[in-house]
Amino acid sequence: MSIQLLSTLARERFEELVAVTDEESGLRAFIAIHDTSAGPAIGGVRRFDYTSESAALDDCLRLARAMTAKCILADLPAGGGKAVILDGPDVETERAYRLFGRRVEQLGGTYYTGPDVGTGPRETAWMASETRFAADPGPAGPGLLSQATAAGTFAGMGVALEQIDGETDWSRRTVVVQGLGQVGFELARRLRECDVRVLGSDLDPEHAARAERELGVEIVECGSEFRIECDVFSPNAMGGVLHDLNLRKLAARCVVGAANNPLASLEHGDRLHADGVLFVPDFVVNSGALVRGTLFHLEGRREPLEQIEARIATATRAIIERSDAEDLPPARVAEREVSDRLALRRAARSVTDPLRARSEPPGAARSNQLEGARPSAPLEPTSDA
Repeated sequence: MSIQLLSTLARERFEELVAVTDEESGLRAFIAIHDTSAGPAIGGVRRFDYTSESAALDDCLRLARAMTAKCILADLPAGGGKAVILDGPDVETERAYRLFGRRVEQLGGTYYTGPDVGTGPRETAWMASETRFAADPGPAGPGLLSQATAAGTFAGMGVALEQIDGETDWSRRTVVVQGLGQVGFELARRLRECDVRVLGSDLDPEHAARAERELGVEIVECGSEFRIECDVFSPNAMGGVLHDLNLRKLAARCVVGAANNPLASLEHGDRLHADGVLFVPDFVVNSGALVRGTLFHLEGRREPLEQIEARIATATRAIIERSDAEDLPPARVAEREVSDRLALRRAARSVTDPLRARSEPPGAARSNQLEGARPSAPLEPTSDA
């Protein structure tokens, strides 16, 4: 197991993996730091009742790699990291998050964290009370990160519709939103403001009821959303929802959503492309919170939603245009772009600071620099998911 794990980390060029445990609180967690060649690793904390420790670790590694891709395509001076907390009935939630926050603090600025699935404003506040490197959900922070993620996803959706029809024409569109949590709800709100017909599903009946009551979303049974004829299918919950079985059911013209890793594999993206379904890679469109949090952390400014939309629309358009020109699936084009640009980042670091590139721990040289550049008081850091 250990040899396989180390081989995987070396092959994927992860910089650090941290395991965190605490018997009294029931805390069991992983922190994966994938890349710090251009800046600190940034990524939220996912809390989920995983079936096993290996499933949790696999999710953590995949999500950390995805965060690096987001940073690169959004042209941010940061890299990818992620954390997962294994949830369960024995976890004393507040104590676990506070202890986790202290462990993040010990990393000294190598890793900045924030919200994700299972980690909302309450949990991020607990972490932020213990570390300078966690998102502050209050007025001292960068603002609502879920709104930023939804804004970027909305922008990418608009570019996709322009590609397939030459225009957005929101008022005649039908969009299926799978997952009506923080991001899915905000995305549905934005769509409804444009008179889009929105159908939605969520495993949590309270989320579904709120979207129906407040936004007029038409709620459908979970599992049936793939069969609904629509312009856009938008996955905004957990990953891996586009697999062999569901692809056979899918009746959408394009797929654009904020969920991380919605494809079970890249081959499923190839199948969508072959079937004439435009799939916009998640790590191209769902980086709005990352943009807002990173720029607030490192440059001390709150990026307006309009600027976030423009940035992500530009990135989406570039990937789709290359995909069309080369007749390659957008996911393949985006993966290749990330790989090429990551290699350039790492090569640049090895040239400018060869000693650090070979031997120095990833956070050691950067910690004081980041602390000096912080826009907020020492105990009021913020970050992105």
